[in-house]
Amino acid sequence: MNESVSASRRVRVRAPELVGEGGWLNTGGASYSLADLRGRIVILDFWTFCCINCLHVLDELRELEEKHRDTVVIIGVHSPKFVHEAEHQAVVDAVERYGVEHPVLDDPKLVTWKQYAVRAWPTLVVIDPEGYVVAQHAGEGHAKAIGTLVAELEAEHGAKGTLRRGDGPYVPPEPVATHLRFPGKALALDSGGLLVSDTTRHQLVELAADGETVVRRYGDGRRGLVDGPAGSARFSEPQGLCALPDGRIVVADTVNHALRALDPATGGVTTLAGTGAQWMQGSPTSGPAREVALSSPWDVAWWRGRVWIAMAGVHQLWAYDPEAGTVEVAAGTTNEGLVDGPATEAWFAQPSGLAAAGDRLWVADSETSAVRWVDPEGTVHTAVGTGLFDFGHRDGAADQALLQHPLGVTALPDGSVAVCDTYNHALRRYDPATGEVTTLATDLREPSDAVLVGDDLVVVESARHRLTRLRLPEEAVQVAAVAHRTQREATAIAPGTLRLDVVFRAPTGQKLDDRYGPSTRLLVSATPPELLADGAGSGTDLFRELKLDPAVTEGVLHVSAMAASCDDDPENEYPACHVHQQDWGVPVKVEEGGVARLPLILAGLDEA
Repeated sequence: MNESVSASRRVRVRAPELVGEGGWLNTGGASYSLADLRGRIVILDFWTFCCINCLHVLDELRELEEKHRDTVVIIGVHSPKFVHEAEHQAVVDAVERYGVEHPVLDDPKLVTWKQYAVRAWPTLVVIDPEGYVVAQHAGEGHAKAIGTLVAELEAEHGAKGTLRRGDGPYVPPEPVATHLRFPGKALALDSGGLLVSDTTRHQLVELAADGETVVRRYGDGRRGLVDGPAGSARFSEPQGLCALPDGRIVVADTVNHALRALDPATGGVTTLAGTGAQWMQGSPTSGPAREVALSSPWDVAWWRGRVWIAMAGVHQLWAYDPEAGTVEVAAGTTNEGLVDGPATEAWFAQPSGLAAAGDRLWVADSETSAVRWVDPEGTVHTAVGTGLFDFGHRDGAADQALLQHPLGVTALPDGSVAVCDTYNHALRRYDPATGEVTTLATDLREPSDAVLVGDDLVVVESARHRLTRLRLPEEAVQVAAVAHRTQREATAIAPGTLRLDVVFRAPTGQKLDDRYGPSTRLLVSATPPELLADGAGSGTDLFRELKLDPAVTEGVLHVSAMAASCDDDPENEYPACHVHQQDWGVPVKVEEGGVARLPLILAGLDEA
């Protein structure tokens, strides 16, 4: 398994054609085939805009994209999980929202996804200048390995005369003039105004009480991590906001992996927590706040004397103590899913919204389309939601109700909670007293947060670039119930025993790092748990024999794999080390004629 990528590239696998019913974005209206890109190194990025790991990869690729702009063409292949993500306009919005500066193929029916046998978001596929697949990597953290491979391909095909240099097919869209651009979260100010995270423009914007008039902007509008006065400070896609008792405002500076503080009195910005680098497996999970890395903090809330952080990037809740100047994990294991229980055992899936309400901390757990809450003892509970693959718009009893990728929660005075049901374009309400879910408003465009102002809710309509004021209605809106499951086809597996193989080859110039024990880890579970009669649990081998229960015919296999590699240089006493990790949720159906082996590529080649 620890072969070099270069040696294994001798197997020639022709890359399938790029097909997507939604067409191309960021090309000025042009369409492309692989033949049009012959002579260039092509990197396909299979992504979907709900996925935080996909957003991490977008950021990882920026430096590589700039460094090799004349030889490399990155093509984003948008492969939706949620129904909303199959809407073409939603993909157009996401490409602008996240600053994607390469062509994107909109593949709403997963045609290209299936052609390349992709099983996880994100997945990167490298195609050489002659049109052959040479590498495939699932998950994040592969930019360095791909950079090394790109340099090899440039040298090899430059010598052969098969490398073509020049401008790529990217054509930037025309900028649009609006006061806000894909705002994320909002906070009511003591002055009566509102503070909004203007996410795509990397600023905070103070608005007057009307929610429209701009009073002041914080940040110079360029992506960066810079403290200082309002006019020169920099953020990178800021999201959540909350007030500290001393009047300062905490900002979840998402792509900087940091917490920042804004002093409204002076306009000055400082950094409270984070190193500016993304937290990776094996990094510290507690300690002095400026010395511990964070991972895509998406929202913040002041609760029980600490700032709680929805750490979307690692599926956890963290907490920042302003008096001690420390951060620590508060709940979650980093495994992605919906598991209730004690804080150290609970699983979240991209928590993205928080709201404090007395003895409850409400959580919008976006990837499970769930509303969760934490009690003062740290136990995690689920109010609405069932798991990663079930979603929709259905009111009624909480155990039957459905949401679709909610990003915000707001505590209401009667003890209920308003839910920004983002991908349903709706505002929902869960009432713990009755156990019922109702719909308060529809026709909101990707609502991502809401702020209680008097008897009104001010909703952040992210994809309409505005705030919308709603009077809390006495009766809920009636909507037709709709239920969905993910569009991904279930993998047919044979009854009996299933061989699970996670394929990992250390990148060129690296080797597995076993200096301090096993360098790999594999965790397997299932929904429902009864699907697996044997084989669930953790281990150090990247393969597992799974025994299936003959009484269960369908479900989801949850697989989490990790491998650690270090630079293979015997002269270097302190080699750089790298952690490769990916979680898969694989829908399966058990039937005769199904496969007896399930390969999942963590890092390797297509023929694996």
